[in-house]
Amino acid sequence: MIEIKLNDFKIAIDKIVTKIKKTQLEIFENANANVMDLYFYIGKIIYENSEYGNNFINEMSIELKLRFPNTKGYSPRNLRDMKKYYLSVKDNEQLKEYSYKIPWSHNTLIMHRVKDYNQKIWYIKETYNNGWSYDYLETQIKRDAYRRQILGDKPNNFKLTLLQPQSSLAKEIMKDPYIFDVGSLRENFVEKDIEQAMIDRIKMTLLELGNGFSFIANQYRVTVNDEENFIDLLFYHTKLHCYIAIELKNKKFIPEYAGKMNYYLSALDDMLKTELDNPSIGIILVRNKNKLNVEYALRDINKPIGVSSYELSEYLPPEILKELPTEEELNLHIDLENK
Repeated sequence: MIEIKLNDFKIAIDKIVTKIKKTQLEIFENANANVMDLYFYIGKIIYENSEYGNNFINEMSIELKLRFPNTKGYSPRNLRDMKKYYLSVKDNEQLKEYSYKIPWSHNTLIMHRVKDYNQKIWYIKETYNNGWSYDYLETQIKRDAYRRQILGDKPNNFKLTLLQPQSSLAKEIMKDPYIFDVGSLRENFVEKDIEQAMIDRIKMTLLELGNGFSFIANQYRVTVNDEENFIDLLFYHTKLHCYIAIELKNKKFIPEYAGKMNYYLSALDDMLKTELDNPSIGIILVRNKNKLNVEYALRDINKPIGVSSYELSEYLPPEILKELPTEEELNLHIDLENK
């Protein structure tokens, strides 16, 4: 019997696992789309019989439960939601198409809590791309994630220091303010306390930073001419294809922070960046900032830097904690030698 080579076996298993995961996703997406199509159709029938009011819905609920006793989803409330869903997407093919990508429960949450069309599309996309659970989606809506990421005040110099589409994507991934769940902190806490709390809850930190962030290290050592400095948090972004250095300040923004970040980015580009990587990006997180001060500080700096504020939350509900993906699912670590 020929001995199986370990590397050949690993390659074969990896291929099969990838195919199984892809097939599972396709099965789920097809099944989910079929359910959404059914609910769209039921909503249409209910709308066409609106003249009978709630009595029609109540009688339909009773009849469907009798016909399909082992199937859930035909309560009067859910049937009313189907009618509302039909009305919200019947004249908007794009919204209908995106809604088919996420579960019914997520759709109803967005339908009831989010009124603006662009925001609806955004929350659906984010839910699909990031695999948000119902509870986590609800938290993001409560925390107004759309406003923080799309409309937030995020002064930066990306247009001057990055080519398109890199500059637009870099701005898009930023939020203002960031909200980090760090647990209880002692009185008079300092930056290192916040940083350690973020590392202790790295899964939640990565979820708040957004899809694509891979954690490399905290207090990453940068040595120049035997002089040591330390970057608070270092990440690699899998969509931007670049290193991202984050400096955390428990104070108001001052211009000196931009100069120090410029120094770090120069060092990263010299020491870590390869020809396959885009220029490293810096994000300075502060408790508050004056936009004009930030713009002046960044105006003549030739490295891409953005500045955002952040807030601290001491509590994340257990139902969200149990839904958090594993470190592996979040692509927590990156192999620097094999990049």
